[in-house]
Amino acid sequence: MKATYANKDKTTSSSLLRIIPLGGLEEIGRNMTIFEYQDQIIIVDMGLQFPNDHTPGIDFIIPNIDYLVQNPRKKILGVFITHAHYDHIGAIPYIIDKLHYPPLYAAPLTKAIILKRQEEFSHLQKLDIRTIDGKNPAPIKLGPFQIDHFHLNHTIPDTVGLAIKTPVGLIMYTTDFKFDFQPVGEKPADLSRIAKLASGGVQLLMSDSTGAEREGHSISETTIMENLDNLFSKLKGRIILTTFSSLISRLQQAVWLAEKYNRKVIIEGRSMKTNIAIAQHLGYIQVKQHTIINWKEAKRLSPSQIVILCTGAQGEEEAVLMRVVSRAHQHLRIEQGDSVILSSSTVPGNELAVQGLKDILSKQGADVYHYHMLDIHASGHAYQEDLKLMFSLIKPRCFMPIHGNYSMLKAHAGIAKDLGVNPLNIVIAANGQIVELSNNRIEATKKFVPANYIMVDGLGVGDIGEVVLRDRQTLAKDGIFVIIANIDRKTGLLRNDPEIISRGFVYMKESKKLIEEVKKLIHETVSHSTKQQSFNELYVRNNLREEVGLLLFKKTQRRPMILPVIIKS
Repeated sequence: MKATYANKDKTTSSSLLRIIPLGGLEEIGRNMTIFEYQDQIIIVDMGLQFPNDHTPGIDFIIPNIDYLVQNPRKKILGVFITHAHYDHIGAIPYIIDKLHYPPLYAAPLTKAIILKRQEEFSHLQKLDIRTIDGKNPAPIKLGPFQIDHFHLNHTIPDTVGLAIKTPVGLIMYTTDFKFDFQPVGEKPADLSRIAKLASGGVQLLMSDSTGAEREGHSISETTIMENLDNLFSKLKGRIILTTFSSLISRLQQAVWLAEKYNRKVIIEGRSMKTNIAIAQHLGYIQVKQHTIINWKEAKRLSPSQIVILCTGAQGEEEAVLMRVVSRAHQHLRIEQGDSVILSSSTVPGNELAVQGLKDILSKQGADVYHYHMLDIHASGHAYQEDLKLMFSLIKPRCFMPIHGNYSMLKAHAGIAKDLGVNPLNIVIAANGQIVELSNNRIEATKKFVPANYIMVDGLGVGDIGEVVLRDRQTLAKDGIFVIIANIDRKTGLLRNDPEIISRGFVYMKESKKLIEEVKKLIHETVSHSTKQQSFNELYVRNNLREEVGLLLFKKTQRRPMILPVIIKS
């Protein structure tokens, strides 16, 4: 979507600010945005995206930084991290060295979680992380940029929005946020500071769009606390509460309620243990002495005295709760009388896994409680009325929705239009698209930088491309069909019947007629291919792949991956 001001005064390239999103638009995750003025750059966030059905076997996806790497004259002055969720910090270990370790700016909890994760990457240099001080929020001056920050509510403490003062005007960047006037374990968003920072005029607002399609206000964590309290007061057996390991406020709620009802707490899951330890050290979680116990101590207690906090609410294969239901956990089995609270919403794409998890838990004897039954989870993203409040505080001239799928971005743009932002001043951009901002216009140009997926698979970063993904998708959908053909070099004919291996395509014992037809076709294809010219292995393989593929599709309406193996003897 192209947008310009009606007043089209000429501006030179040297007076333009370039905004380049490398991820986070038309998707959830992979958040990373470049702000560039005269070859001087600041970056906001370096996040990853978790894989989906279209990326089989991939661990996660990170932004493409070719634009930065291939333009060494561009100087990265600093990287600002808005909060500690992996879709905003997860790519740091994979790209920071390629960017020559620019300084990072983060609030205390965010800094601690980044540094803890960095211990897994011992081959990297020590990170230069500078603390954003919430108590003394002095502006940070970097080249042509001056950056202030403001406190916001999200599902993790120390979430900050940014007020970026540039030569072309002030940009307000909200990151993921919601307004919660009764949060648990932290202060409400600092509305007065937001309004003060915006009081001199805001050229551009860039704001979270994840909740833009949902009416009303997002639910307060206090409401969640009340509903969880009601549950805890009624449940008699063990309580197993599962949520995201980064949802610090929910973990604090569970600890407080366990203490209120004289229960002890067992923490399961490496990421959850790590985050609770960090948050407790920094004072974001309060735990009484002896509340947290181990399994040996738990054996001396009755089920009504135990709360277990763990990961796995999304049905993830390696998470604690899935190991429990598959009976692979060392200490924990589901028993009659257990109550399992799934205190998180289902991430899109995980619906079948979560439903399967609920079914297994129920069959094994647990009572299952989830957010469709009562409000035991609150979104960390602003709904429409919250977004409108942000507009009323900031009153931007221009607007660029961020963080969300395209329909979410479009819905947020519609809200901006309804609130009086000139439609010509609203830009819906795509990943990699260069947005130019001056003091009198904004434009989503037709220029793009590389922003394709960079996939992390095991120890490989970027070595899995579209061809490999297509192969994996084919294997997952239609299977593989291997042909092993032993060909006589002199005659060009098969020495014996070809060997056929089928995996994920057809069960060979039940498809004897089809296999015999394929073998006959292989004999004919090899004979035809070697008669036409001198023995050429590549030519024979290609012909086998094409002819057998056509036959199999005709007979089955499926296209397995066909892998001819030629043995010359």
